[in-house]
Amino acid sequence: MSQLETDMTTDVTARAAEVLKEHRASIDRLDAILVYTLGERFKHTQAVGKLKAQHDLPPSDPSREATQIARLEDLAVQADLDPEFAKAFLNFIIQEVIHHHEKHQESGA
Repeated sequence: MSQLETDMTTDVTARAAEVLKEHRASIDRLDAILVYTLGERFKHTQAVGKLKAQHDLPPSDPSREATQIARLEDLAVQADLDPEFAKAFLNFIIQEVIHHHEKHQESGA
């Protein structure tokens, strides 16, 4: 391999490493956004759970859950995200929320 070919390969490899670094930095920022967004979401669902417990409402609302899952599947398609993944992700969150709501019911608030 000539020196020119070696230099070109090194340049391509260095550029690939830089692009990889940029992608990873974006992923790290998005992970932080996801965590803080989930934290904010759970603050609201905790308040809903307390309100439901105070008014003796059931911890789950299957009609709302179905509507939300359909809405999220539509958003996933628009965002070019696998709708089945989005559905599974929301189902996981919903189960966690219901668990929290049930704990509020048991504690009476």
